[in-house]
Amino acid sequence: MSPATGPAIGHREFVALMALSMSLVALAIDAMLPALGQIGTDLGLAHDNDRQLVLTVLFVGLAVGQLFYGPISDTLGRRGPIFVGFGFFVVGSLISAFSTTFAWLLVGRFLQGIGAAGPRILTVAIVRDGYAGREMARIMSLVMMVFILVPAVAPALGQLILLFAPWRAIFHVLFLLAAATSIWFYLRQPETLEPDDRRPFSLDAIGSALREILTTRSTMVYTLAAGMIFGAFVGFLNSSQQILAELYGLGARFPAYFAILALTIGCSSFINSRLVIRLGMRYLCRLALTVVVAISLLFLGYCLVATPGLAMLMAYLVLVFFCTGILFGNVNSLAMEPLGHIAGIASSLIGSLTTFISVCLGFVIGNAFDGTVMPVVAGFGLLSALSLAFMWLSGDGPGVTRETHGGVSAREESSR
Repeated sequence: MSPATGPAIGHREFVALMALSMSLVALAIDAMLPALGQIGTDLGLAHDNDRQLVLTVLFVGLAVGQLFYGPISDTLGRRGPIFVGFGFFVVGSLISAFSTTFAWLLVGRFLQGIGAAGPRILTVAIVRDGYAGREMARIMSLVMMVFILVPAVAPALGQLILLFAPWRAIFHVLFLLAAATSIWFYLRQPETLEPDDRRPFSLDAIGSALREILTTRSTMVYTLAAGMIFGAFVGFLNSSQQILAELYGLGARFPAYFAILALTIGCSSFINSRLVIRLGMRYLCRLALTVVVAISLLFLGYCLVATPGLAMLMAYLVLVFFCTGILFGNVNSLAMEPLGHIAGIASSLIGSLTTFISVCLGFVIGNAFDGTVMPVVAGFGLLSALSLAFMWLSGDGPGVTRETHGGVSAREESSR
């Protein structure tokens, strides 16, 4: 498969292309948020919380799809499988756009999720092919920083489309963006997995790789932690339109407030890219989780005695989302760190497990929406506390674990 045989892609273009490829997931989620109410009315949903399935089913497809792209890419390379993902996403967008029932809409969303899993998984594997340790964390933080600009503008894009067209037009736009991204990738991004580094496709080889992943303690610790952290985030996403647009009466202003939270994650990811080389991934993870637990307990206590105003809620969410931005790149990088020699299948399994965990937890939190913010606040606090406890109880504390910097192992200072 050609082209992409010219000069090597530049660093900035690489980061931008990886971020845009990953952003198909964010676009498919966040651009739909302003339309959930219209979808529920147009398709005759009986219960308000059922509209959250538009998000949940996409995450299920994402979790299922991630199981397959890694092993296939370890055998065939990264480029071919990623175009399969783009193809599924395009088909899912068209089915969703022309659906006449809620069931058919969910079928399209499931296919979108399966498709988005390709770019989501393989961009991480492509980054891991070329970088390791704290340098990988830095690159991933930069990718996440650019990537997070998409959910900052995606709800506004969805709201803008709704001013001139029905909600189905959002899926037409997703179709066009996926097609454009696949063309850019085809023309500019070369293969990163050399033929000599590819693994023969066999069930024995896959089973061996899976056993290594499942028995690598630090990988499993950070995979479970990532699932719980992202689960709280998904719980907020599921109910964000109901909380901000309806409970707090923001209506068409909802995208602007959502953008503030998304940009907070982007800013913290950028700050993390500067801090991680000096402070280390593990220290930053522990610090961010501790802050989330503390402020969630305080805010939950306040919610028990009074109803928080919009300004107070946004202040709480900004702090939580800032810490979440610190966690996203670091936790995923820590899970992948020992597994560079099986990056494809490792990225698939870790991504799938993380998504399955987060979908289940996020569904529980979102479905618990009762006209207050308490389920979301409790979700952030409890799951962050569990993640922090799990890291410490696993023995992954100061002076115990190692990180790599430029391929060289360096023990974290015990003072951290």
